[in-house]
Amino acid sequence: MITETSSHYDHLEQMSVHELLTNINKEDKTVPLAIEKAIPQIETLVIQIVKRMKEGGRLIYIGAGTSGRLGVVDASECPPTYGVPHDLVIGLMAGGDGAIRKAVEFAEDDAEQAWKDMAPYHPDKLDTVIGIAASGRTPYVIGGLNQARAAGLLTGCVVCNPGSAVAQAAEFPVEVVVGPEFVTGSTRMKAGTAQKLVLNMISTSVMIQLGRVKGNKMVDMQLTNIKLQDRAAKMVMSEINVTREEAEALLAKYGSVRAAVDSFNR
Repeated sequence: MITETSSHYDHLEQMSVHELLTNINKEDKTVPLAIEKAIPQIETLVIQIVKRMKEGGRLIYIGAGTSGRLGVVDASECPPTYGVPHDLVIGLMAGGDGAIRKAVEFAEDDAEQAWKDMAPYHPDKLDTVIGIAASGRTPYVIGGLNQARAAGLLTGCVVCNPGSAVAQAAEFPVEVVVGPEFVTGSTRMKAGTAQKLVLNMISTSVMIQLGRVKGNKMVDMQLTNIKLQDRAAKMVMSEINVTREEAEALLAKYGSVRAAVDSFNR
């Protein structure tokens, strides 16, 4: 497997800190180029996701280890950023929520568990399941995709090896081949970076297509801290030319930039 082939570098323990950082950075620079080659695959997947989500579908990520955690991170950031319900984008990982902080032994080897983890959400044919797996051979992900596909759900994946079992299980695979890791087999590095960037691209593009961005602003973001409240006030002030006090009053009453601006324009 590409992600487990030997590093381009050896005797890492003999490198200086400067050499380590420079060489890691050199490898990291190759990741966006690998993603660029996969943009047609990403585009096709996003178009299919948007089509279903506009009809009420959801987006579900499944993965194990670093891959699973990245899916959970992406899903968890959608509600505060775009003001969507917490069950619109769902992140599930082998071993459950406890595995986010501490590895659960052999959890990724259960090919039946991913579908069981999806069951409480009552998945249906409008939903999309994206399997995330650096190696492309994780049983948890393969099993989940196979069962989701058999049930009529749309299936996609993000993998970092070509021609993998995970890609074969998905209707719309995204293969970002990043090559050997700096530390052989440490797929939290280039593979993890690639997966994070691709998930950013998928969820951001989907949310924009669903109308959750106006211009370039997060007009539906949740105002959950002082920084975001300040940003929202400035957005309202700029959009409808009101004072700071008026903007804050509108936000306090309506709860979001979009609602505040819409109320003023009615």
